[in-house]
Amino acid sequence: MIKTILFDVDGVLLSEEHYFDASALTVWEMLISCNYLGLEPEQFITDYSEDEIKEIRELVFENDKVLKFMKSRGLNANWDMIYLSFCHQLIHLFSQIKDTEFEKITKWCQAPITRETLLEIGRVLSNYRVKMNFSLFVEEFSRSEATKQELFSYLNELAKEKLGVETSIFKKGELWSVCEHVSQEWYVGDEHILASTGRPSVQKGKKGFLSNETTLAPRQEIDELFQFLNSSGFTIGIGTGRPELETIQPFQHLDWLKHFEVNRIVTADEVLMAEKELPERKSLSKPHPFTYIMGLLGKEASIQDCLNTRLPLENAETVLVVGDSLADLLAAKQLGCPFAAVLTGLSGKDARSDFEKHEAEYILDTVLDLKGIL
Repeated sequence: MIKTILFDVDGVLLSEEHYFDASALTVWEMLISCNYLGLEPEQFITDYSEDEIKEIRELVFENDKVLKFMKSRGLNANWDMIYLSFCHQLIHLFSQIKDTEFEKITKWCQAPITRETLLEIGRVLSNYRVKMNFSLFVEEFSRSEATKQELFSYLNELAKEKLGVETSIFKKGELWSVCEHVSQEWYVGDEHILASTGRPSVQKGKKGFLSNETTLAPRQEIDELFQFLNSSGFTIGIGTGRPELETIQPFQHLDWLKHFEVNRIVTADEVLMAEKELPERKSLSKPHPFTYIMGLLGKEASIQDCLNTRLPLENAETVLVVGDSLADLLAAKQLGCPFAAVLTGLSGKDARSDFEKHEAEYILDTVLDLKGIL
């Protein structure tokens, strides 16, 4: 009998479309803005129209083919998707100047890439007629069987193949943090960036998407679902890849926060904090089950208690994970818990076949259908 229900947020309760928009804008800015590589600085602005954002996203993510590919390989965090997309373009740009700038490329690939390094790279690239090519991503990554965090290591293999350079720099590090900060600028805007990251904006003038959240079912009906679950004796929690600010603020605005114990709302902030405490810098983002384990135990549990939790869980059948992605499903499988797949994520109803293939216990058209299976 199910006693505890742990919800993902994006693609289940709230639309992740603006996250994907912010992700595309981040990759675009880091390629063309003079604050980064500066390939086309005269084209960079911060107040794109909806049509312009749509056009940039279609270009950067190949009409979402790139996003769907990464999701199909178990990658769930938008920051990771941004990092992979940008690094892949960086390697492609290097490949166009390797015959004349091999020594510099080798140097850049032997130390962590900071924003200052990107400015230096940009100055060198400005001497050549290089071109971006976003259509190569799926083609080149499809040659690998890499999944989840293995995709980062595959960047190192591509560097060896396309540049002739041995490197191990393409992992979570300085450049990943640069990508994360630019992404947060786009999503939370100038008003909230200091609270979100502890650092001011590099490129000011961004309004952010934070105040423009879209629910994936009528707000009041989701509110009534939470009321039903609480009154029926279920324990409910959140396990999301969103940072805390981007989870708590929308929940307050939508008046959903009252239904949850705050110590059962686990976000990317807790995951990043835990990762920093691990000397091996192991990734704990989904599909690692850490987020859901902490949601189950509560945030008062120590990081080591969460990591040392024996899997599959004892009484795993009493915990239901509700998500929209393969990463959520894989996390649930490691926990030994049943999984309810919701068809309101990026792939919509097209995701049904994937969930059937991976034997999701339940497949729901919307989160509101959860009531029917309980």
